Amino acid sequence: MAAESGPAGVLMSTEAMSKHDLAMMEAEGQCPFSVEDVDLFAPGSQEYWFDAYRILHKDAPVLRIPGGGDTPDKDGFILTKYEDVARIVRDTETFPLNYGQRNAGQEVEREILMEEGHGDAIDAGLSLRPNMEQHRWHREQLTNPWVGAVGAGRNTEMITGYVNELIDRWIDRGSVEYVTEFAAPLPQMVITTILGFPLEDMPTLRKWEEAQVRRFVFGSTHRNLLPEEDEAENARTLAAFHEYIGKHVREKRENPKDDMISYLTQVEYGDDKRPLTDAEVVSVAYGMHIGGNETTQYALTAEAMVLAQKPELAEELRADRSKVRFFVEECLRLYAPTQGLSGRRPIKDIVVQGVTIPAGSVIHLRYGAGNRDEEEYPNAEEIDLTRPSPGRHVTFGQGPRSCPGAGLSRLEQNIATNVILDRLDDLRLAPGKNDLRHQPGVMLGLLELNLEFGQR
Repeated sequence: MAAESGPAGVLMSTEAMSKHDLAMMEAEGQCPFSVEDVDLFAPGSQEYWFDAYRILHKDAPVLRIPGGGDTPDKDGFILTKYEDVARIVRDTETFPLNYGQRNAGQEVEREILMEEGHGDAIDAGLSLRPNMEQHRWHREQLTNPWVGAVGAGRNTEMITGYVNELIDRWIDRGSVEYVTEFAAPLPQMVITTILGFPLEDMPTLRKWEEAQVRRFVFGSTHRNLLPEEDEAENARTLAAFHEYIGKHVREKRENPKDDMISYLTQVEYGDDKRPLTDAEVVSVAYGMHIGGNETTQYALTAEAMVLAQKPELAEELRADRSKVRFFVEECLRLYAPTQGLSGRRPIKDIVVQGVTIPAGSVIHLRYGAGNRDEEEYPNAEEIDLTRPSPGRHVTFGQGPRSCPGAGLSRLEQNIATNVILDRLDDLRLAPGKNDLRHQPGVMLGLLELNLEFGQR
């Protein structure tokens, strides 16, 4: 956000950053020319990720990270081809649910949250979805009714209202810093309303949101590691957020409203139709908060950038609004908000692209690279509104473990794009005000986007 919260809506003020965070922000990367030059996790490397993907696709579709496993004697592996990423995200037998896998930083966070009395909430994943059958219950019974592909539709009027409210604030100026004045506040307003938190709490909720994603923004290597002192400080911040959610859970259990937390306090879960504990409700709400903010912010920003760079595309969409859905999916493919995650470990040895990956290895799935695989997407670096099955990219994953809030995010993006096409004309990058630099970490988020426009 602006000076108060950081330029991308997730970055803290300079005064609040550690030396490690500042180093990540200030680093400049170098364009790779060979596999030996590629380091997707080096500070500043995000400016050259797309160049690196082309190299890895050609010369190292499975890239070994020596010593990059959970222990120093094990390696990590980066997978960049679409077919490999898509196969693994759908394979729940070789890559079963395992909520007990934590790196050193996560262990620090767990210890502090337990000390603060929130152990039940952080372990709720084990009680709510210990296997794939209950994972399905979790989605169908808890999250789909509010943020799933069908349930998200209940929020259409609310989202449309917030989109217009935000545009009203700056449309008469003829210019906007899009990240802080639209892309960051919109998804925060939406998820805050859905969960049932007061909108006036948004400044504090934003600080907790920053803490939730700090590891993915400022973490080092494919395992998103922070210095131990930063992990401890961050965990204490998150303990306060757990306490805040718990307070609302207790209040809504007594006086339910029309919001998701109230629903969760009243729902009957699983085959035995049992109520959720307060800690389980906190766990679900905590996950919805982090998932409902950052990724949609980055997607909205990328879509506005594309519309400003390609005025002919904006006119094509105005002429045929049925193409907006295809535009959103193509932008999600090209500019995947989460470029990669290291959340998969096989329970047996597997072979990928001729490379043997031992059981227990840390696998970093590079979604952003899979989406730009020329073998899967001819002319992959261009927007093509005629691509078949536009939503089959791996931006939200695929199969039973895909992002539960994908329906809500897509709805926000489609509504925002349509309203912008309705209300703004001649959308363009403000001259001399954009370097299109990205924040650090594994997520692809522009630091700022300065636009100029006319009114329709």
